[in-house]
Amino acid sequence: MENYQYHIFSPYRVCPLGAHVDHQHGLVTGFAINKGVDLWFNVREDSKVKLTSLSFEGDVEFDLAMRTEVREKHWGDYARGAKYALKKRFELSKGIDGVIKGSLPVGGLSSSAAVLIAYVMAFAKANGIRLQPFEVVQIASEAEREYIGLNNGILDQSCIALGKKDGLLFLDCDTNDYRIISRNPNMPEFEIGIFFSGLTRSLVNSDYNLRVYECKTAAWNMLAYHNQPLKTFDKTFLRDIPKETFDKTRDMMPLRFARRAEHFYSEYRRVRQGVTAWETGNLQLFGKLSFDSCESSIHNYECGSPELISIYNIMRPLQGVYGGRFSGAGFKGAVIALVDPKYKEQIEKELTEQYLKEYPEYTDTFKVYWVKPDDGARFVAAELRN
Repeated sequence: MENYQYHIFSPYRVCPLGAHVDHQHGLVTGFAINKGVDLWFNVREDSKVKLTSLSFEGDVEFDLAMRTEVREKHWGDYARGAKYALKKRFELSKGIDGVIKGSLPVGGLSSSAAVLIAYVMAFAKANGIRLQPFEVVQIASEAEREYIGLNNGILDQSCIALGKKDGLLFLDCDTNDYRIISRNPNMPEFEIGIFFSGLTRSLVNSDYNLRVYECKTAAWNMLAYHNQPLKTFDKTFLRDIPKETFDKTRDMMPLRFARRAEHFYSEYRRVRQGVTAWETGNLQLFGKLSFDSCESSIHNYECGSPELISIYNIMRPLQGVYGGRFSGAGFKGAVIALVDPKYKEQIEKELTEQYLKEYPEYTDTFKVYWVKPDDGARFVAAELRN
């Protein structure tokens, strides 16, 4: 895109441990990967925004100086969401002409967060606003939560904005403290397999928000059973309830709420163990914990379409697979796996044959991709743009 002055690459992300807990202020881990969203743009002298997508139909036009529009349930909503969140903090007077393109047509990799971060960075650049990486995280998360309508935490945005090629992001979603844990030199080589079921989904229309409310209801139940003061629903999180309180009250709660809480507390423990495994180079243990995380997602968090569960069950015993789980919210989308590169062709062959035997209707849409960890969202140097 040589006719454009600026180029932003905003990566997709995967989360091997810490799934479904960021919205309850839990502990999470993740990687940015070397596939994502590219946004090329020029800065305008007026406040108009004109965008074209190479992945979706139609053009988008709006004015940064005007009041933020109502969502149109269209790909342009993500640019409007970035405008919405930035305008709560800054004056925006210069728009952009831009072209955006995604590199993988796969659900479950937080493409929406990657797109939002790209737009936040572009609008900030056009208006001379300097943002620290974690400010980008907060603004993009707010846009997705308040404008798009997804009751998310900050896992997706943090992986995308803060990720490093040679390290694992470890983030506390309660304190916002994070660190990048460098890869132990004794750790075996691995690549990340992305196994796309062939199904697509929109989180806004899935059970994602319902699961968030169920987690909060579990926290409310525990507070009520122990005669503790109740907070407003938006300020109620499982992280604020000690595990000992859950142990005393789990049998009093309706089963669905007890299961949601069980996932949160067990995932907290798995992340702690996983960080130690990563630090010591124990990829086998790290992978096993990722498998255990997926089991909890299926049985306690109760997500996962039949297609995703099938991919997971086929993938788990294959030689060369260290570990893996559903990617993203676990409603349709994809399964990820950490694999020994020596076995990836064999893994792809066996998985494809078994899955399509069970689901032949996805012959044209089931895909396997191989990716690696990468650095977070960034401006691409001019000589690398093409």
